[in-house]
Amino acid sequence: MTSKLVSLVELTSHIQDGDSVALGGSFLHRGPFAVVRELIRAGRRDLEIIKQSPGYDIDVLCRAGSVRRARAGIVAMEGNFGLAPWYRKAIENGAVELEEHACATLTAGLRASAYGVPFQPIAGVHGSELAALNKWAELPDPYGSGTTVWVIPPIRPDVAVIHVNEVTEQGDARVFGTTHWDRIMTRSARTVLVVAERVVDESEFRARPELTLVPHFLVDAACVVPGGAWPGSCAPDYGIDYDAVRDYLVDDEDSLTAHLATAPESRS
Repeated sequence: MTSKLVSLVELTSHIQDGDSVALGGSFLHRGPFAVVRELIRAGRRDLEIIKQSPGYDIDVLCRAGSVRRARAGIVAMEGNFGLAPWYRKAIENGAVELEEHACATLTAGLRASAYGVPFQPIAGVHGSELAALNKWAELPDPYGSGTTVWVIPPIRPDVAVIHVNEVTEQGDARVFGTTHWDRIMTRSARTVLVVAERVVDESEFRARPELTLVPHFLVDAACVVPGGAWPGSCAPDYGIDYDAVRDYLVDDEDSLTAHLATAPESRS
């Protein structure tokens, strides 16, 4: 099979201005942050970011002026650093439009897309104003229980980008530990891009097929960027660089430029 391995620049070129982009990982853990930073370097604009629990990724994109719209659940830099300041500022001043979700409702929309159905039922919405805000439909139980259920329409990203531990040259991808929401993202998107810590032979995947998160036939392109989830973690390879996150959060004109220059993909 033809190799799907490309450079980070070429991989990022699959994402164009105005695209909706689902970003894998959760908060500061195993996010495709090298691609996020490359989008900033490439000057991408008007992106829609889709993620259940973003933080650094959507924050740095909002800081750079790359985001037009967000579909997100909880957004934070985690307990050590509180809320995502540039994301919050962008929502408050209207620079970014927000379709607010719970993590489960966003997942339901991705599932509807992946399953090829017009909506996905979801529990836990009763009593919330999210349904009214998003104009979700409430349907009666067709089996006669007398109850109702909220249903979420499909959410189909143009591109899903995930960061993994290992990839084959053909594009098979696997992670060690929790997969977060990466599986459903890669099943719902039109294009799937993978960034990996390292490339391994496909024989290693055949030896442990249960670890394969994304099979090669779903992957459009892949690249290898060791440390690409920095300043976040990619267990078990490395943990969060808390000092780097702290430096990123310094609010001055030079801190973002310095942060981008310090990233692993800039040093290689």
